[in-house]
Amino acid sequence: MKLLLDMNLPPRWVQFLTAESVECIHWSDVGAPTAKDSDIMAYAQEHGFIVFTHALDFGALLASTDAAGPSVIQVRTQNIVPEEIGSLVLNAIRQFEEELLQGALITIDPYRSRARILPFRR
Repeated sequence: MKLLLDMNLPPRWVQFLTAESVECIHWSDVGAPTAKDSDIMAYAQEHGFIVFTHALDFGALLASTDAAGPSVIQVRTQNIVPEEIGSLVLNAIRQFEEELLQGALITIDPYRSRARILPFRR
């Protein structure tokens, strides 16, 4: 499993996740900071990444396109630094590993994490 961190997450997530044996890169290392979300999703799909973001736009893209991937992990908290929510994110990744590998939208908030399997059914 490889994570592609969106621009709205601090790059220090890479060091935190790598220390926990999660392969990841920050978008700023591979793409333009002004890239469209659809470009990030296309890159993730082409290179086998799961998108990790704080934005809701990626879930909306999955819904509007009926896409089966790439998987997306979105955090719904005010404080998005790894020192505050790192354990929540790691627990969700472990809990939903199978779903992420098959195609899912994982939503993490301070109280629970949930998964929606892709593609979304209308």
